[in-house]
Amino acid sequence: MADFPASLAFYKAVFPVLGITLLYGDNATYAGFGVAPEAFFWINASGTPGTGTHIAFTTRDRDTVDTFYRTALAAGARDNGAPGLRPHYHPDYYGAFVFDPDGYNLEAVCHAP
Repeated sequence: MADFPASLAFYKAVFPVLGITLLYGDNATYAGFGVAPEAFFWINASGTPGTGTHIAFTTRDRDTVDTFYRTALAAGARDNGAPGLRPHYHPDYYGAFVFDPDGYNLEAVCHAP
């Protein structure tokens, strides 16, 4: 992450909407997020963000997609696609897209009708 403290604050604000919490880390150089007891999303203070990365999180309902989007924007994300149906993927594909502080493309998606 180019700015580890900013990224840590961003994910700590946004992930609870998806049921994901900070499980491990020293709040200075690394952090592991997930659903206890398993961390499955890790960030570190490497200072070198990647490009072209798209990370999608599946939700159980469309309200969670909407809340993810609003929460992410309030936490400093940039819009990359407001919540809505994306029928070109499949008829029930409901997603929202944002760029995190380092420019990673994050998506919350619901596949339920």
